[in-house]
Amino acid sequence: MDHGWLKTYGSDEEMKVQISFASQGGSNTLTPDLSIEVDNVDAAFKRMKTAGFSIEYGLVDEPWGVRRFYVRDPFGQLVNILSHL
Repeated sequence: MDHGWLKTYGSDEEMKVQISFASQGGSNTLTPDLSIEVDNVDAAFKRMKTAGFSIEYGLVDEPWGVRRFYVRDPFGQLVNILSHL
C-alpha cells in the first residue's frame, strides 16, 4: 500500500504482521510514533478514555478506510490506534 505519505509493506501471502513508515499522520495530523491495529477500535477508545489517557485526535473514520484515534502514552509518545473499516 502506498499513499505517498504512508507506505505499508507485506507480501501476497496472508500476513499477521505488517510494517509501515509514515512521513505525516494524514488528515492534517501529527505523525504518530507508533500505530497499533486492534479488532475493536470503539472498545479501545472507551477503555483509553476511561483510563484517563489524553485523546489527541479522533475517534474518526478516515477516507482511506480506517477508524482511528490518537492517544499519548505515559512517556509522551503519540500512538495511533485503528481498525480497518
